[in-house]
Amino acid sequence: MRLPRLIPLLLGGLLTMIPAQARPEPPHPTTFSIVAADPATGEAGVAVASRFFAVGTVVPHATADVGAVATQSFANTTYGPRGLAFMAAGMSPREALDELLGPDEDRAKRQAGLVSADGRSVTYTGDECLAWAGGRAGENYAVQGNILTGEDVVIAMEAAFLASEGQPLAERLFLALSAGDAKGGDSRGKQSAALVVVREDAGYGGFTDRAVDIRVDDHADPFGELERLLGLALVNDLWNRGWTAFTRGQFPEALKWQELCAQKAAGQSVHPEVLYDLAVIRVANGDRPGGLEALRHAVTGNPKLRAAAAKDDDLQGLGAELPAPK
Repeated sequence: MRLPRLIPLLLGGLLTMIPAQARPEPPHPTTFSIVAADPATGEAGVAVASRFFAVGTVVPHATADVGAVATQSFANTTYGPRGLAFMAAGMSPREALDELLGPDEDRAKRQAGLVSADGRSVTYTGDECLAWAGGRAGENYAVQGNILTGEDVVIAMEAAFLASEGQPLAERLFLALSAGDAKGGDSRGKQSAALVVVREDAGYGGFTDRAVDIRVDDHADPFGELERLLGLALVNDLWNRGWTAFTRGQFPEALKWQELCAQKAAGQSVHPEVLYDLAVIRVANGDRPGGLEALRHAVTGNPKLRAAAAKDDDLQGLGAELPAPK
């Protein structure tokens, strides 16, 4: 009866005899990332990829009207919220980074990138980060990575971001991340990726700042899957902007975003529902013929929407004008 109680003690004794370097350690989010801001649109964001499970739970942090932080390489996850708090209090990214590194005894192992909402940026790579490790920074962006195939990864990321000026920030972040992957990316391989973009009142109903928030936690082709999700996320962002404006009685503004949403959603699984809300918003703007056209296409794409249209007060009786089903 005493033997089971002795087993843990014996195992504990054996573990103390194993050299420290031989003991397995949990994986670390060694990875490549970009933090960036678009002061013209009020957006900031992070894109990251790694041979690490669910890297999106560790590296990216962003707050609208403040900026974005990436924390990686033996990541100290407090760098995200603390770095954002420092910048929100008025510190520059450089000053915020110094506050993060100062008391951190393991700062030589850390890597981080910070960008403020107005475009100031800084990247940091500790002397003990695993090679290849380094970064580049400029106005509106910072890129960084460790255990990469080489410096050309971050060079390609920087070039892709700069060449895509004028495109939506989420697309620029993805292009930069993909360019790094094309140059070899994480030398250990691929597993996960994430992309976050924040903007004031961007989330569903205008209650959060998350314009885009997507993750691929474990996938053989995380970049392909992230690109698929990004297509949906960009539609969803336009949809949120349209519907939020509608609920606030801003009908012309709602129509602008919902028309763009319908164009971008063409061919996607969400298209019928997007068209349904477009019908509602067109009717609110006094365009009943346009509303009927959108509603007819919506019901053709998803016949179940016909029943909803018949009872929807926002359609002002437009559901009764639908052609009879064949």
